[in-house]
Amino acid sequence: MTRSIADQTVEELGGPGSVLVRQRKDHIELDRLLQELDGSTGAAQEEVLNRIDRLVFSHAFAEETVLWPVIRRVLPDGDALTLQVEEEHQEVNELVTALERDGLDHPERPARLRRLVEVLREDVRDEEDVLFPRLQEALGHEELRALGRRWALMARISPTRPHPTVSRRPPGNALSGLPLSLIDRTRDLVDAGVRRAPDRFVPAGRALSKGLAGVAAVVERVPLSRRGDKPPTSR
Repeated sequence: MTRSIADQTVEELGGPGSVLVRQRKDHIELDRLLQELDGSTGAAQEEVLNRIDRLVFSHAFAEETVLWPVIRRVLPDGDALTLQVEEEHQEVNELVTALERDGLDHPERPARLRRLVEVLREDVRDEEDVLFPRLQEALGHEELRALGRRWALMARISPTRPHPTVSRRPPGNALSGLPLSLIDRTRDLVDAGVRRAPDRFVPAGRALSKGLAGVAAVVERVPLSRRGDKPPTSR
């Protein structure tokens, strides 16, 4: 019987550098942020959501680029297993896009936030209870540590914003990852500056961020960025 990685020691998971340990660490941080999100409102809520975005999207992009191809290779049902999680990732992308587009006062915002939290928690459980124990059975500790190094590198250079039209699979995600990461991380810096800037600089900062979002939208819609998707996640 497989055991959830949530119930195993660091040593059982392959040591501190194992991809399973790194994943669980991010999941613990996500849980902390979701608890902080609960009950927050207004600007404070937006700030927590921004931190969730930066964690979730870089984490998921690294999974889709590094881990899921390995799972599809080493597990006979790997394609179906990863497709289920990719559908969860796609829904998160679409929910966050809607939240950003419609702002704080939209009537559907509370329902979208509830569904976002629900899907994120479902995603963690699917990974920790099903996907990763199966991967653990198929790979040795050294292989898990090697995957951990690759995953950590990819997470540092992955996009930090929702991109719902980009493929969840190679080659589209691999080809679009670097340009979208550069755009997203520049927007993160600009938006952080806007929050601290004197009022007279705010319009220019917001205009720059909006312009960068437009560039990202063009990258998302390049045909190569959309290649590789399965129909359930294709937009």
